[in-house]
Amino acid sequence: FRSLYIIFRSVGFRVLVSSPPKMAMYVNYESSSGYALFEVHGLDEIGQNTEAVRTSVSDLSRFGRVVQLTAFHPFESALDALNQINAVSEGVMTDELRSFLELNLPKVKEGKKPKFSLGLAEPKLGSHIFEATKIPCQSNEFVLELLRGVRQHFDRFIKDLKPGDLEKSQLGLAHSYSRAKVKFNVNRVDNMVIQAIFLLDTLDKDINSFAMRVREWYSWHFPELVKIVNDNYLYARVSKMIDDKSKLTEDHIPMLTEVLGDEDKAKEVVEAGKASMGQDLSPVDLINVQSFAQRVMDLADYRKKLYDYLVAKMSDIAPNLAALIGEMVGARLISHAGSLTNLAKCPSSTLQILGAEKALFRALKTRGNTPKYGLIFHSSFIGRASAKNKGRIARFLANKCSIASRIDCFADGATTAFGEKLREQVEERLEFYDKGVAPRKNVDVMKEVIDNLQKNDDEGKEPVEAKKSKKKKAKGEEEEEEVVAMDEDKSEKKKKKEKRKMETAEENEKSEKKKKKKSKSGGDEETDDGHSTKKKKKKSKSAE
Repeated sequence: FRSLYIIFRSVGFRVLVSSPPKMAMYVNYESSSGYALFEVHGLDEIGQNTEAVRTSVSDLSRFGRVVQLTAFHPFESALDALNQINAVSEGVMTDELRSFLELNLPKVKEGKKPKFSLGLAEPKLGSHIFEATKIPCQSNEFVLELLRGVRQHFDRFIKDLKPGDLEKSQLGLAHSYSRAKVKFNVNRVDNMVIQAIFLLDTLDKDINSFAMRVREWYSWHFPELVKIVNDNYLYARVSKMIDDKSKLTEDHIPMLTEVLGDEDKAKEVVEAGKASMGQDLSPVDLINVQSFAQRVMDLADYRKKLYDYLVAKMSDIAPNLAALIGEMVGARLISHAGSLTNLAKCPSSTLQILGAEKALFRALKTRGNTPKYGLIFHSSFIGRASAKNKGRIARFLANKCSIASRIDCFADGATTAFGEKLREQVEERLEFYDKGVAPRKNVDVMKEVIDNLQKNDDEGKEPVEAKKSKKKKAKGEEEEEEVVAMDEDKSEKKKKKEKRKMETAEENEKSEKKKKKKSKSGGDEETDDGHSTKKKKKKSKSAE
């Protein structure tokens, strides 16, 4: 017994000392050309150590002994590759990936621990794979270092790949993936606003210079008109309408009244034309003046259309900024910053002096006073503030503009509710500087706006549900009417059947009564009836 005890003890000691069974490890790499499954060998050489893996990654001969290709599943097309990579980025296992893993990995038996694990770069994808297939997955620094080595030497593992194919597939998939992820809204392209505001500024300068040229040119013929009509656009229209001052009569007063909007001015123009001291022009000169005045009028009309276009674009791109500070100033801020995103990234202190960079750098060089405002000076709020409060209101307005630009840039839906409330806050701040009335806090105002938007959303949903309920009620009423009509038809049919039954019953009763009467009258009547029938038959035969 003692010898047996020693033997069992020695066996048990050996069992305790022996190392546990090794866990096999696989690594799945999602390349641009397909799924690749690698088996990790020789973990004893490098161990579960990220530094050892980093040193072995650069050496292909050593790394090739550790990682070996097990299977490769190429993508069918570029669209298939895009769908597969989108699913991987979202942490979803596709049917192709599931079939690929189940086909090439050892089977997982129920109730037993699997003797392998799968390394992945995406932890979300690993959790989804474990839930669906019970394959144990891991994602850590060790796995990421292995995948980095696989990515570095991937073209060496796949022998059928030609030089340059992998780079082309990576470039094409990168373009399609980024294009699918970054979804641009055509209506919110701020480049259109930048070009429109640049063109508006150019048109303003050109129209002003051209209108001055028309005034100088036509005043040689009719100098008194300059003092009567001050507006450039109206001056061009009136000069084109008058043409030759010598032909001005009282018949032109209604036409001039329509253009100028004032009958007294129209009469004054006619009287000045009769007593004008200007020189006469030849018909060719008058034609040139008229054509140039028409060009100026066309440019002014186009400028109005372009302004309407800019207002519409600003309502789509930056509705809150436009509601706060106006379309023109908001568009100038966006164009100066380069884009709405750049403007949203600017702090309020930068936005406050945006457009006054020369004055800022000059003040820094000369150690003078820095500018208090830049492009936002064109806002009406700064003009309404007193001299001592202009800098304070400019700082407050820049703060609200930065908030509005960030809401416009990063919000999903377009609304002017935030911009209107921010404008009310600026108005309250002006009253606070003038009268001392305490303004509301920004937190309370923003909460109020969010609550109002949620209420509007709920009210928008309620009419839809009401319409659905009305439709259901209408359908129910129609069905009830149909049922009632069916019941009425059935009742009418029943009544008709009952009437027919009553009529048949009455006829049967009458026939029975006749039979009873005949039975009481006796055989004489029957002989008489028989003779009469015979006589009738004889008559019918003779008639034939």
